[in-house]
Amino acid sequence: MYEPLTKREEQILESISRGNTINEIASDLYFSPHTVITYRRNLLIKIDARNGAELIRKAFELRLLHVGYQISKPA
Repeated sequence: MYEPLTKREEQILESISRGNTINEIASDLYFSPHTVITYRRNLLIKIDARNGAELIRKAFELRLLHVGYQISKPA
């Protein structure tokens, strides 16, 4: 079992799954790149993944992501 994700972690995970870079995610969500790196690291820990590919694979297995998922950007 995994610890539930926050809404912001879900947004970061979705953006990572779309292949966005750290800088693109930071720009889209009005964060610094360092903040995105911290969120990514926390996601790896929560989902017990060793790298980005495993993070996405496990996220699909855990049904945290699904095909057609749309990210909502803050206004």
